[in-house]
Amino acid sequence: MIPLSVPNFIGRELDYVTNAIKTEWVSTGGSYIDLFEKKIAEYVGTIGAVSCQNGTAGIHMALMLMGVTREQFVIVPTLTFIAAVNPVRYLGAEPIFLDCDDSLCLDPFKLEKFCKEECKVENDKLIHKASQKEIPCIVVVHVFGNMADMESIMDIASTYHLKVVEDATEALGTYYTQGKYQGKFAGTIGDIGIYSFNGNKIITTGGGGMLVSDEKEILKKAKHMTTQAKSDELYYEHDEVGYNYRMTNIQAALGVAQLENLERFIQIKRDNFNYYRKQMADNKNYEFLSFSDKVRPNYWFYSLYLKDITNDNRDRFIQYLLEKGIQVRPIWGLIHEQKPYLNSLEYQIEKASEYRKRIINIPCSTKLTEKEIDIIINVINEYRGG
Repeated sequence: MIPLSVPNFIGRELDYVTNAIKTEWVSTGGSYIDLFEKKIAEYVGTIGAVSCQNGTAGIHMALMLMGVTREQFVIVPTLTFIAAVNPVRYLGAEPIFLDCDDSLCLDPFKLEKFCKEECKVENDKLIHKASQKEIPCIVVVHVFGNMADMESIMDIASTYHLKVVEDATEALGTYYTQGKYQGKFAGTIGDIGIYSFNGNKIITTGGGGMLVSDEKEILKKAKHMTTQAKSDELYYEHDEVGYNYRMTNIQAALGVAQLENLERFIQIKRDNFNYYRKQMADNKNYEFLSFSDKVRPNYWFYSLYLKDITNDNRDRFIQYLLEKGIQVRPIWGLIHEQKPYLNSLEYQIEKASEYRKRIINIPCSTKLTEKEIDIIINVINEYRGG
């Protein structure tokens, strides 16, 4: 089996993890946690970072810090992994689902149209007209290492008094190369950014996540709330209901080593992506979706677009590749169509439905070799299932 996306431990992972074990700091305290937070903040250019249990915990914390409460709405994309949306419900709020554009990220045109036509501004708050509920926040997901149109989204957010949480769980290392935010990394443009270090991400700690911000009070509050809201460490006094969202020192040790090779991993992913595209240039049935020409992406996942195919044929194609030993997957099911969210509000969802039918992700690990890519391409080219 050629796997879809697996970790690559080519650095000092064993040295750092062994050191953490030898020092007996294996749980939620230890020097590697502080070091990993420091290194992530330095890499993306924020004043600080707070580690957490996973990306979902980070999004939950970010929404809480943005003041999201019960009976409010949060604008979210429907084309994303469901972990970007579930934390809205954790807080008793409700999502409003929006469409994607051709980047697979949130469509800023429809975002502005929704705010203008379906909402009103009262006392510097965005109010949904039909329900009279406040919309304090938007979650923007940078899909597959691409970057959403943050210039447009931030302008809209400013006009309509929306806080912005950037789900950059798939986009560590992606940054703008031109425009208003030139040099800014995914996750550092909105109010709070979140990264994930799940096993299939570009760097991994097995599990784990990171919250970043340029606001000292946000970082201070995030650290407090993710460590059980202790107001007195010695006497175990707590001033709020906190969360056990801490990263372990062993995970952080792994993360420090992985981060040292992040730029190398991005280079490998870029080279493999370009090799795929070059070798498949003559196949008229498929094409690879491009990344934005305004960013240096991290090339996390590769999206193969099936030009003339129905859902049934797509599924047969996926099964064919799996039988040939090539691990692939369809893009996520749209969240507004999932059972827990069938009664949620949605707005003009069109492109997301089309892309859902036609995109599969194919192997993109940093361990992937040109020989394996050639095998994958030959299998794809030989497919005659229609």
